[in-house]
Amino acid sequence: MATELANWLDRMHCGDAAALGAKLPSGCLDTIITSPPYFQQRDYADPRQLGQEAEPAEYVRRLVNVFAALQPALGPRGTVWVVLGDKYIGSQLLGMPWRFALAMQDAGWLLRSDVIWHKPNAMPSPVKNRPTTDHEYVFLFAKSPDYFFDADSIREPHVTFSEQSRMRGGRNHFGKRGGTPEKGKNAGSQNLHDGRWDQAFHPLGRNKRTVWSIPLSKFREAHFAVFPEKLVETCLQATCPAQGVVLDPFSGAGTTAVVAQRLGRRFIGFDCNPEYCQMAEQRLAQRFLDFPQPPATDESE
Repeated sequence: MATELANWLDRMHCGDAAALGAKLPSGCLDTIITSPPYFQQRDYADPRQLGQEAEPAEYVRRLVNVFAALQPALGPRGTVWVVLGDKYIGSQLLGMPWRFALAMQDAGWLLRSDVIWHKPNAMPSPVKNRPTTDHEYVFLFAKSPDYFFDADSIREPHVTFSEQSRMRGGRNHFGKRGGTPEKGKNAGSQNLHDGRWDQAFHPLGRNKRTVWSIPLSKFREAHFAVFPEKLVETCLQATCPAQGVVLDPFSGAGTTAVVAQRLGRRFIGFDCNPEYCQMAEQRLAQRFLDFPQPPATDESE
Protein backbone atom coordinates (compact mmCIF):
# COMPACT_ATOMS: atom_id res chain seq x y z
CA MET A 1 0.00 0.00 0.00
CA ALA A 2 2.93 2.34 0.64
CA THR A 3 3.77 2.65 -3.05
CA GLU A 4 0.13 3.16 -3.97
CA LEU A 5 -0.33 5.78 -1.25
CA ALA A 6 2.80 7.66 -2.32
CA ASN A 7 1.06 8.56 -5.57
CA TRP A 8 -1.59 10.43 -3.59
CA LEU A 9 0.38 12.15 -0.84
CA ASP A 10 1.28 15.84 -0.68
CA ARG A 11 -0.41 16.89 -3.88
CA MET A 12 -3.69 18.14 -5.28
CA HIS A 13 -5.94 15.88 -7.37
CA CYS A 14 -8.54 17.45 -9.64
CA GLY A 15 -11.83 15.60 -9.97
CA ASP A 16 -15.01 14.51 -8.26
CA ALA A 17 -14.43 13.91 -4.52
CA ALA A 18 -16.46 10.70 -4.31
CA ALA A 19 -14.89 9.20 -7.44
CA LEU A 20 -11.36 10.02 -6.31
CA GLY A 21 -12.02 8.90 -2.74
CA ALA A 22 -13.14 5.48 -3.94
CA LYS A 23 -9.66 4.97 -5.41
CA LEU A 24 -7.74 5.72 -2.19
CA PRO A 25 -6.02 2.80 -0.42
CA SER A 26 -8.07 1.31 2.39
CA GLY A 27 -7.40 2.79 5.84
CA CYS A 28 -4.82 5.31 4.61
CA LEU A 29 -6.35 8.43 6.22
CA ASP A 30 -6.17 9.56 9.84
CA THR A 31 -8.64 12.41 9.51
CA ILE A 32 -10.69 14.42 7.03
CA ILE A 33 -10.98 18.19 7.48
CA THR A 34 -13.09 20.14 5.03
CA SER A 35 -15.57 22.89 4.35
CA PRO A 36 -17.75 21.73 1.44
CA PRO A 37 -19.55 24.15 -0.88
CA TYR A 38 -22.60 25.50 0.91
CA PHE A 39 -26.11 25.02 -0.44
CA GLN A 40 -26.90 27.47 -3.26
CA GLN A 41 -24.23 29.92 -2.16
CA ARG A 42 -21.68 29.99 -4.99
CA ASP A 43 -21.50 28.64 -8.54
CA TYR A 44 -18.08 27.06 -9.10
CA ALA A 45 -18.73 26.65 -12.85
CA ASP A 46 -18.07 22.92 -12.96
CA PRO A 47 -20.66 20.24 -13.80
CA ARG A 48 -19.29 18.04 -11.01
CA GLN A 49 -19.76 20.67 -8.31
CA LEU A 50 -21.77 20.30 -5.13
CA GLY A 51 -24.09 23.01 -3.84
CA GLN A 52 -26.28 23.92 -6.81
CA GLU A 53 -28.95 21.28 -6.16
CA ALA A 54 -32.57 22.39 -6.48
CA GLU A 55 -33.63 21.03 -3.08
CA PRO A 56 -31.94 20.86 0.35
CA ALA A 57 -32.59 17.11 0.60
CA GLU A 58 -30.71 16.43 -2.63
CA TYR A 59 -27.75 18.52 -1.45
CA VAL A 60 -27.62 16.62 1.85
CA ARG A 61 -27.92 13.26 0.07
CA ARG A 62 -25.03 14.02 -2.28
CA LEU A 63 -22.82 15.34 0.51
CA VAL A 64 -23.43 12.31 2.73
CA ASN A 65 -22.64 10.08 -0.27
CA VAL A 66 -19.24 11.75 -0.61
CA PHE A 67 -18.33 10.74 2.94
CA ALA A 68 -19.70 7.24 2.36
CA ALA A 69 -17.28 6.93 -0.56
CA LEU A 70 -14.41 8.17 1.64
CA GLN A 71 -15.21 5.96 4.63
CA PRO A 72 -13.18 2.90 3.52
CA ALA A 73 -10.06 5.08 3.17
CA LEU A 74 -10.44 6.33 6.74
CA GLY A 75 -8.58 4.30 9.34
CA PRO A 76 -10.51 2.55 12.15
CA ARG A 77 -9.61 5.39 14.56
CA GLY A 78 -10.32 8.05 11.97
CA THR A 79 -12.42 11.20 12.27
CA VAL A 80 -14.15 13.74 10.05
CA TRP A 81 -14.42 17.49 10.65
CA VAL A 82 -16.98 19.37 8.54
CA VAL A 83 -17.48 23.15 8.58
CA LEU A 84 -20.90 24.15 7.27
CA GLY A 85 -22.89 27.36 7.11
CA ASP A 86 -26.65 27.80 6.89
CA LYS A 87 -28.92 29.33 4.24
CA TYR A 88 -32.02 31.52 4.13
CA ILE A 89 -34.56 30.91 1.35
CA GLY A 90 -37.90 32.70 1.27
CA SER A 91 -37.24 34.33 4.67
CA GLN A 92 -36.76 30.88 6.19
CA LEU A 93 -33.59 29.55 7.79
CA LEU A 94 -33.15 26.05 6.36
CA GLY A 95 -31.08 24.50 9.15
CA MET A 96 -28.71 22.95 6.61
CA PRO A 97 -25.87 22.11 9.05
CA TRP A 98 -28.17 20.05 11.25
CA ARG A 99 -29.95 18.42 8.32
CA PHE A 100 -26.52 17.20 7.24
CA ALA A 101 -25.38 16.16 10.74
CA LEU A 102 -28.50 14.08 11.36
CA ALA A 103 -28.21 12.46 7.93
CA MET A 104 -24.61 11.51 8.75
CA GLN A 105 -25.84 9.89 11.97
CA ASP A 106 -28.43 7.97 9.98
CA ALA A 107 -25.61 6.80 7.69
CA GLY A 108 -23.74 5.27 10.65
CA TRP A 109 -21.30 8.01 11.63
CA LEU A 110 -20.85 8.92 15.31
CA LEU A 111 -21.54 12.62 15.90
CA ARG A 112 -19.09 13.48 18.68
CA SER A 113 -19.28 17.27 18.88
CA ASP A 114 -20.92 20.35 17.45
CA VAL A 115 -18.66 23.39 17.62
CA ILE A 116 -19.73 26.99 17.09
CA TRP A 117 -17.21 28.85 14.96
CA HIS A 118 -17.72 32.47 16.00
CA LYS A 119 -16.44 34.93 13.38
CA PRO A 120 -15.54 38.21 15.16
CA ASN A 121 -14.97 39.92 11.79
CA ALA A 122 -18.14 38.66 10.08
CA MET A 123 -19.47 40.87 7.31
CA PRO A 124 -22.14 43.42 8.34
CA SER A 125 -25.69 42.58 7.31
CA PRO A 126 -28.52 44.94 6.27
CA VAL A 127 -31.20 42.74 7.91
CA LYS A 128 -33.50 44.51 10.38
CA ASN A 129 -35.84 41.74 11.49
CA ARG A 130 -33.38 39.15 12.84
CA PRO A 131 -29.90 39.02 14.41
CA THR A 132 -26.88 39.19 12.10
CA THR A 133 -25.30 35.77 11.64
CA ASP A 134 -21.70 35.61 12.81
CA HIS A 135 -21.20 31.87 13.28
CA GLU A 136 -21.00 28.57 11.45
CA TYR A 137 -21.02 24.98 12.67
CA VAL A 138 -18.06 22.62 12.91
CA PHE A 139 -19.08 18.98 13.33
CA LEU A 140 -16.78 16.22 14.54
CA PHE A 141 -17.72 12.71 13.37
CA ALA A 142 -15.95 9.47 14.23
CA LYS A 143 -15.86 6.13 12.44
CA SER A 144 -15.88 4.18 15.72
CA PRO A 145 -16.00 4.93 19.47
CA ASP A 146 -12.26 4.24 19.75
CA TYR A 147 -11.10 7.22 17.70
CA PHE A 148 -7.85 9.19 18.01
CA PHE A 149 -8.19 12.46 19.92
CA ASP A 150 -5.28 14.38 21.48
CA ALA A 151 -7.04 16.66 23.96
CA ASP A 152 -3.76 17.93 25.41
CA SER A 153 -2.68 19.45 22.09
CA ILE A 154 -5.58 21.91 21.99
CA ARG A 155 -6.10 22.82 25.65
CA GLU A 156 -7.07 26.38 26.59
CA PRO A 157 -5.78 28.56 29.44
CA HIS A 158 -7.62 28.09 32.71
CA VAL A 159 -10.13 30.82 33.57
CA THR A 160 -10.90 29.89 37.17
CA PHE A 161 -8.91 32.12 39.59
CA SER A 162 -7.96 34.42 36.73
CA GLU A 163 -9.22 37.97 36.22
CA GLN A 164 -11.68 36.55 33.67
CA SER A 165 -13.34 34.24 36.18
CA ARG A 166 -17.07 34.71 36.69
CA MET A 167 -17.31 32.08 39.43
CA ARG A 168 -19.22 33.27 42.46
CA GLY A 169 -16.74 34.24 45.13
CA GLY A 170 -13.97 34.71 42.60
CA ARG A 171 -10.57 33.56 43.79
CA ASN A 172 -11.51 33.60 47.48
CA HIS A 173 -12.21 29.85 47.35
CA PHE A 174 -8.59 29.01 46.64
CA GLY A 175 -6.84 27.40 49.60
CA LYS A 176 -9.93 27.36 51.80
CA ARG A 177 -11.09 24.01 53.11
CA GLY A 178 -14.77 23.57 52.34
CA GLY A 179 -14.77 26.68 50.18
CA THR A 180 -15.80 24.90 47.00
CA PRO A 181 -19.02 26.24 45.43
CA GLU A 182 -21.75 23.87 44.19
CA LYS A 183 -20.81 21.25 46.76
CA GLY A 184 -23.31 18.72 45.48
CA LYS A 185 -21.89 18.86 41.97
CA ASN A 186 -18.27 18.60 43.13
CA ALA A 187 -18.83 16.34 46.13
CA GLY A 188 -16.63 13.59 44.72
CA SER A 189 -13.51 15.74 44.28
CA GLN A 190 -11.58 15.64 47.57
CA ASN A 191 -8.91 18.02 46.30
CA LEU A 192 -11.49 20.75 45.78
CA HIS A 193 -13.04 20.36 49.23
CA ASP A 194 -9.57 20.46 50.78
CA GLY A 195 -9.01 23.79 49.03
CA ARG A 196 -6.52 22.25 46.59
CA TRP A 197 -8.00 23.56 43.33
CA ASP A 198 -4.47 23.70 41.92
CA GLN A 199 -4.28 19.88 42.00
CA ALA A 200 -7.65 19.47 40.28
CA PHE A 201 -6.64 21.49 37.20
CA HIS A 202 -4.68 20.03 34.29
CA PRO A 203 -1.25 21.69 34.09
CA LEU A 204 -1.58 22.24 30.32
CA GLY A 205 -4.90 24.06 30.61
CA ARG A 206 -8.59 23.29 30.55
CA ASN A 207 -10.26 21.05 28.00
CA LYS A 208 -11.11 22.79 24.72
CA ARG A 209 -14.56 24.40 24.73
CA THR A 210 -17.08 24.26 21.90
CA VAL A 211 -17.15 27.94 20.94
CA TRP A 212 -14.12 28.95 18.86
CA SER A 213 -13.67 32.65 18.09
CA ILE A 214 -11.53 32.74 14.93
CA PRO A 215 -11.50 35.58 12.36
CA LEU A 216 -12.21 34.96 8.70
CA SER A 217 -9.12 34.70 6.49
CA LYS A 218 -8.21 36.00 3.06
CA PHE A 219 -5.86 34.69 0.38
CA ARG A 220 -5.03 37.33 -2.21
CA GLU A 221 -5.33 34.95 -5.16
CA ALA A 222 -8.83 33.82 -4.15
CA HIS A 223 -11.98 35.88 -4.69
CA PHE A 224 -13.65 34.20 -1.72
CA ALA A 225 -12.99 33.96 2.02
CA VAL A 226 -10.80 30.94 2.76
CA PHE A 227 -10.72 28.44 5.59
CA PRO A 228 -8.93 30.11 8.58
CA GLU A 229 -5.61 28.38 9.27
CA LYS A 230 -6.23 28.55 13.02
CA LEU A 231 -9.48 26.59 12.66
CA VAL A 232 -7.78 23.88 10.59
CA GLU A 233 -4.85 23.81 13.01
CA THR A 234 -7.12 23.06 15.98
CA CYS A 235 -8.85 20.19 14.18
CA LEU A 236 -5.59 18.78 12.82
CA GLN A 237 -3.70 18.78 16.10
CA ALA A 238 -6.58 17.08 17.90
CA THR A 239 -7.20 14.22 15.46
CA CYS A 240 -4.14 13.70 13.25
CA PRO A 241 -1.06 12.13 14.90
CA ALA A 242 2.46 13.19 13.96
CA GLN A 243 3.25 12.14 10.38
CA GLY A 244 -0.43 11.25 9.93
CA VAL A 245 -2.44 11.84 6.77
CA VAL A 246 -5.26 14.36 6.36
CA LEU A 247 -7.61 14.65 3.38
CA ASP A 248 -9.56 17.70 2.30
CA PRO A 249 -12.05 16.51 -0.35
CA PHE A 250 -13.16 20.11 -1.11
CA SER A 251 -9.74 21.71 -0.95
CA GLY A 252 -10.41 25.08 -2.60
CA ALA A 253 -7.41 27.35 -2.01
CA GLY A 254 -5.56 24.57 -0.15
CA THR A 255 -5.58 25.86 3.43
CA THR A 256 -5.80 22.37 4.96
CA ALA A 257 -2.74 21.31 2.93
CA VAL A 258 -0.82 24.43 3.97
CA VAL A 259 -1.49 23.81 7.67
CA ALA A 260 -0.72 20.09 7.38
CA GLN A 261 2.65 20.74 5.80
CA ARG A 262 3.49 23.37 8.41
CA LEU A 263 2.62 20.99 11.26
CA GLY A 264 4.48 17.97 9.90
CA ARG A 265 1.52 15.99 8.58
CA ARG A 266 0.96 14.52 5.12
CA PHE A 267 -1.96 15.73 3.06
CA ILE A 268 -4.17 14.83 0.12
CA GLY A 269 -6.30 17.47 -1.58
CA PHE A 270 -9.28 17.06 -3.93
CA ASP A 271 -11.16 19.69 -5.88
CA CYS A 272 -13.26 19.45 -9.01
CA ASN A 273 -12.19 22.90 -10.25
CA PRO A 274 -8.79 22.83 -12.04
CA GLU A 275 -8.34 26.55 -11.36
CA TYR A 276 -8.54 25.95 -7.62
CA CYS A 277 -6.18 22.98 -7.81
CA GLN A 278 -3.62 25.14 -9.55
CA MET A 279 -4.19 27.97 -7.06
CA ALA A 280 -3.56 25.61 -4.15
CA GLU A 281 -0.38 24.22 -5.72
CA GLN A 282 0.95 27.72 -6.27
CA ARG A 283 0.11 28.70 -2.73
CA LEU A 284 1.96 25.70 -1.35
CA ALA A 285 4.98 26.38 -3.55
CA GLN A 286 5.12 30.02 -2.46
CA ARG A 287 4.84 29.25 1.23
CA PHE A 288 7.14 26.22 1.28
CA LEU A 289 9.81 26.97 -1.30
CA ASP A 290 11.96 24.14 0.02
CA PHE A 291 9.16 21.65 -0.67
CA PRO A 292 8.07 22.18 -4.31
CA GLN A 293 4.80 20.47 -5.24
CA PRO A 294 4.12 18.36 -8.33
CA PRO A 295 1.60 19.81 -10.80
CA ALA A 296 -2.05 18.98 -10.32
CA THR A 297 -3.40 16.20 -12.49
CA ASP A 298 -6.95 15.70 -13.71
CA GLU A 299 -7.94 12.26 -12.45
CA SER A 300 -11.68 12.58 -12.77
CA GLU A 301 -13.84 9.74 -13.97
